[in-house]
Amino acid sequence: MKSFLAFLVAVGTIVTLADAYCITALQVPGRPFRGCMWNGKLYPFGHIERTEDCYRCDCYESSMECCTISATSFDYDSKKCKVVFKRKFCRYDVVQRDDPSQPCFVFVAAG
Repeated sequence: MKSFLAFLVAVGTIVTLADAYCITALQVPGRPFRGCMWNGKLYPFGHIERTEDCYRCDCYESSMECCTISATSFDYDSKKCKVVFKRKFCRYDVVQRDDPSQPCFVFVAAG
């Protein structure tokens, strides 16, 4: 039972650390809008499940609120490993420098 409780605490900590960071971009007042501009692309009003640069957004007449949908690795062996961004999957992988087909252990990931 103690092992299971320790597991739940560890998973709860990881889930808490993996919260996405968010950005709010205000729209320019007085301009006629058909949606929201985000990194040079016009998105329609409403919910955007995934942008080209891996954000989940909500577009309003006054602002656009976007949160990352990919965790960023912070604590890993940077001498033996490197971070590779997989845009197709909106995911960062930490792989061995000498053999990128082999994953590395990540101590903490947040994003």
